[in-house]
Amino acid sequence: MRLLVVEDDEAIAVPLVEGLERAGYTVDRAATASAALARIGQADLVLLDLGLPDMDGSEVCRQVRQTSAVPIIVVSARGDESDRVLGLELGADDYLVKPFSLRELIARVRAVSRRAANDLEPAAQRFGALEIDRRTRRVTVDAREVALSPKEFDLLSLLGEDPGAVVSRQEIMDEVWDPHWYGPTRTLDVHVASLRKKLGDPGLIETVRTVGFRLRHP
Repeated sequence: MRLLVVEDDEAIAVPLVEGLERAGYTVDRAATASAALARIGQADLVLLDLGLPDMDGSEVCRQVRQTSAVPIIVVSARGDESDRVLGLELGADDYLVKPFSLRELIARVRAVSRRAANDLEPAAQRFGALEIDRRTRRVTVDAREVALSPKEFDLLSLLGEDPGAVVSRQEIMDEVWDPHWYGPTRTLDVHVASLRKKLGDPGLIETVRTVGFRLRHP
């Protein structure tokens, strides 16, 4: 995934770009609105500051939305409700107020990119007898509907995004629960055990010891 960081403050932009690159992203940076608008077509997701030297970021967001559906996360020191509402009304997919942690930002990037990808995916994915329909949030096994809790569905849906690939415990907690989750440490294991029981196939969700879990690819 290629991210475009639109930020004119070097003290913020440099560590932000470095942190995102360490997390595995390809990152471009633009320090002005004009440079950002010229590079929008090369980005998979945009992190947009509002306080730019040549144009307000809200106007950048408005112009981008006239020609592109690229996901935009506003990253701004403007934390008033009116600013957040305006950003979302102009087409931003999310709004994050400075200061923030890199961990929270990455969780937001994953969530927004996942929603954008789901909009382009078929309504349902089938893995052998298992079918996951994200739009209706229904799961069936051999055409029999399985009643899942919201967290169980989100967990299964996340594993189904890349069947066969290992998803770390930390990534699951960030995506399905919250980057700031402080509940019981075994809540993930409890939900996995419940899912296995409800799906009727304990081997469908495989444990990768000390790492995380993966959905077995048929």
